[in-house]
Parts: sequence; structure tokens; C-alpha cells
Amino acid sequence: MRYMLIMRATPEAEEASKDIPFDEIIALMGAYNESLIKAGVLLSAEGLTGPEDGFVVDFDAEPPVVTDGPYAEAKELFSGFWILETSTKEEAVQWATRCPLGAGVKLEVRRVAEIAEFDPDNEWIQKQQQWREKNEQRAH
Repeated sequence: MRYMLIMRATPEAEEASKDIPFDEIIALMGAYNESLIKAGVLLSAEGLTGPEDGFVVDFDAEPPVVTDGPYAEAKELFSGFWILETSTKEEAVQWATRCPLGAGVKLEVRRVAEIAEFDPDNEWIQKQQQWREKNEQRAH
């Protein structure tokens, strides 16, 4: 089973983290990532830039409206993610609770849907499977 761990920080958490040297934050995250790698469960991990580098696409209008960041209405921002492959949900919980995050930060954990959960006769699911197989061949 694959799980996505999504780091969400509040403005209070970002303010509190300003007192911690960036090298210390990197060291804590690096050690956590290394433990995930050694356990063989880490598939991907990335930090995200601040909202000033991003944009939102709002589909309430036709055509959709694109708004550049930062986003005044956002109370929590996604700031990074991990994708883990674990044997059980309980194992994913154990890894998530070991993440070195501070007060004001939440780690949302969601199971990644497997392609086998979708109708294999659907043409778009078949195309997705073909794309994945080509990508896997390219990676090797």
C-alpha cells in the first residue's frame, strides 16, 4: 500500500520555525528521510516552495481563473510531501508519527489509490496502465 504524507503548516508554525536554524531543520528531515530509505519504504519526498511561487486554478468560472500566490485566504499551506510504500496502514501511522515536525504543523496521510481498484475495461484506465509500464521501462 502506498501512502502520501502531506505536510501542512499554519502561519504560527512558520513563525515558530524561524527561530530554528535552517541547517537544523534540514538535518532533522534528512535523518528522518534516511530512516525511511533504510527501511525501504520511501518512494518519493519533496519540499515545496512558498506560495509566492505558486498559483491556484479556480474552476468556478469558465474559463478557469488563474490566480498567482500568495493566497490570503489560506490558513494552512502544503509545504512538502512523502510517498511511502508500507505493508499496512498501521506501519504508515508509525512512520507518520515519527516525522520531526513541530507544533502548528499537521501531517495529513492519505492512501494512494492503486490502478487495480479501477475498472480494467475502462479505456482511460488501460491508457494509464500503458503509460505506467512505459515509464517503468524508461526508468530501467
